[in-house]
Amino acid sequence: MNLIIFILTIIVSFIVVRIGAIAFELTGLEWSLAKFQALSCFSGTGFTTRESELITGHPKRRQIATILIILGNAGIVTLIATFANSLNPNTIFPEIKIPYLDLVVPVRILPAVNFIVILFLLFLIYKFFSNVKVLKIITNFLRTSLIKNTAVKPVSFAELVSTTGGYGVSSVYVSDNSDLIGKTLIQAELRKKDINVLVIERDGESLPNPSPGTKIKKGDSLICFGKLGSIRKVIHSLDNEEV
Repeated sequence: MNLIIFILTIIVSFIVVRIGAIAFELTGLEWSLAKFQALSCFSGTGFTTRESELITGHPKRRQIATILIILGNAGIVTLIATFANSLNPNTIFPEIKIPYLDLVVPVRILPAVNFIVILFLLFLIYKFFSNVKVLKIITNFLRTSLIKNTAVKPVSFAELVSTTGGYGVSSVYVSDNSDLIGKTLIQAELRKKDINVLVIERDGESLPNPSPGTKIKKGDSLICFGKLGSIRKVIHSLDNEEV
């Protein structure tokens, strides 16, 4: 039973971290950063000060991080306890009253045999969840479920780089109902909100250092530098107007 709980805890832990990564991504974090931060929160390791600003400065991400930390602490305690109990000689090979059984598998080496069995099962789990097709299926299913259940509302921008003082680089997607469509950069008054557009990505091409008279079109991605809090307010206000 301890071995079963140990294996199930590992599987559930992987799924929880994957859900956390997807949730972070839906709030605007770049995917590789979202995966790292989800694992960091769950395991309590690797959480750098600069990147923590992306989490602590965002209410929804703080909530996601809190859940991951709580579940991570519970999961680690469960793993340690069940792993220790799984090494018990009677866990995998229960004591059976068969003559000369000790000659085949001596009781004194059963903990080592149990450990090898556990490593083998961990290897199988790793190979399964590291399969690209399996990961894609699981990730797409979890992402669809989160969006469908409105657990996390996807946003229309992604934070790419964070610097000290709350400033960073973000990619803002201009959705179909955005009020920015048809406006020039100067008409959008983004500079007044401490947001500078560095590049406009349009139809697979990049327009660096766009002039103030450049019009914003549907489907554009605006690579902006500015106060991340200001960018969030602009995007969230547009999202509220679309509802």
